[in-house]
Amino acid sequence: MAEGDAVVDGEAATDDARRTVAWFHCFSGIAGDMAMGALLDAGADLDEVRNLCERLPVGGWQLVAEPTMRTGIGATKVHVVAEPSTVVRTAAHITGLVEEARLPDRLTRRALAVFEALATAEGHLHRRPPEQVHFHEVGGIDAIIDVVGTCAALEVLGVDEVRASAVATGVGRVRAAHGLLPNPPPAVVELLKGAPTYSVDVAVELTTPTGAALLAALVPEGGWGPMPHLTIDAAGFGAGDADLGDRPNLTQVVLGTLDAGLAEGQPVVNLEVNVDDATGEQLAHAVAEALAAGAHDAWITPILMKKGRPAHTVSVLVDPVLADQVAAVLVAETGSLGVRGSTLQRWPRARVERRVEVEGLPVRVKVGAGRTKVEHDDAVRVARRTGLPLREVVLRAELAARTDPTPTPLTALDGGAEGAPSGGAQVHHHPHAHHHPHAHPDADPGGRPGDRLDEPDDAG
Repeated sequence: MAEGDAVVDGEAATDDARRTVAWFHCFSGIAGDMAMGALLDAGADLDEVRNLCERLPVGGWQLVAEPTMRTGIGATKVHVVAEPSTVVRTAAHITGLVEEARLPDRLTRRALAVFEALATAEGHLHRRPPEQVHFHEVGGIDAIIDVVGTCAALEVLGVDEVRASAVATGVGRVRAAHGLLPNPPPAVVELLKGAPTYSVDVAVELTTPTGAALLAALVPEGGWGPMPHLTIDAAGFGAGDADLGDRPNLTQVVLGTLDAGLAEGQPVVNLEVNVDDATGEQLAHAVAEALAAGAHDAWITPILMKKGRPAHTVSVLVDPVLADQVAAVLVAETGSLGVRGSTLQRWPRARVERRVEVEGLPVRVKVGAGRTKVEHDDAVRVARRTGLPLREVVLRAELAARTDPTPTPLTALDGGAEGAPSGGAQVHHHPHAHHHPHAHPDADPGGRPGDRLDEPDDAG
């Protein structure tokens, strides 16, 4: 992106369906210069990044990037060459520098969030208000350029969201302004609260406070983990200083766009029990009761347990807020001594439930994109009453649902919950020229109670 484009002096517009993601792979930790180097290696223009950093009201520095190799992998090494200084800046001082630079809005917000995360962590460790924290290493001009330069590179690349893998940290001790500190340093541990981390047997400060602060401030909740489902556009490696032997001292970044079809789904809990001492009727009743308790879907799978015993698994999909309630129903109805569960995601497609008429009798139909599905129990009921073949009833109901310009929603007819009759028993009269016995929809031709119209079906 050339200088002068919208991204330099203002936020570029973002199409929600094409969000650009930068995923940092921190298999050897992360530092500020490594993060910026990875973004430059992935395609961020060095001159644009440097020009943005030069807006900071502080001089005496140069930003240099050079190609390098780490254990056979090509990478970019960033150097911030600064004049020696004894200046110790406070968090408030650095905030003033960033605000005075008049950077693009998103870049400013990101940089301020990183320094705020640093100040909060240091303030907690030193028992001081964040704005009064004195930055030592992270207050030097090289660290300031590392942070602002990384945020500038994200802006130049048009990155909308930052994500990250679990973060590797080293062991042993590291030397800092306050003396010898455990590795990972206390500030790194404080900053990475809530983030997935792991230790590798390397006596080097793999993750620095600046690198940890970049992740803590820019990775949203839920943004940690393996590489997301992306259409990959570019990737790059940023190199660290130390030689780690057979471990590449690199931070990787992968740039891409989120696949709109694989966006975050609705959370759902899959509850299961194994049962080897229940009849088929009892299992069917357990499924019906789970659905009545609010489950999205339920099913039974035959299995073979230990010692060759035939058994069944009763599985239920349920909203997380109803998991306890439905689990109690499973235990009560199956006699199981416990329930296991796992959290999944689902992507239900939009659908509308309508009621059409076949031979004057109501039939519920689900209509979705490219799919029309007739409620089986309703179709069976109509087939019994009219003498029509079941497949003919289904075909007529599907045709009615597709061609009726003003289909009636269930809620409009039933005056309440989907498919639930309002008040007491009612007889619906339908004008038509042919003859067949009228009866309440909840009774079969023989006068016996039939399947209710409000009986739930599969909604997984």
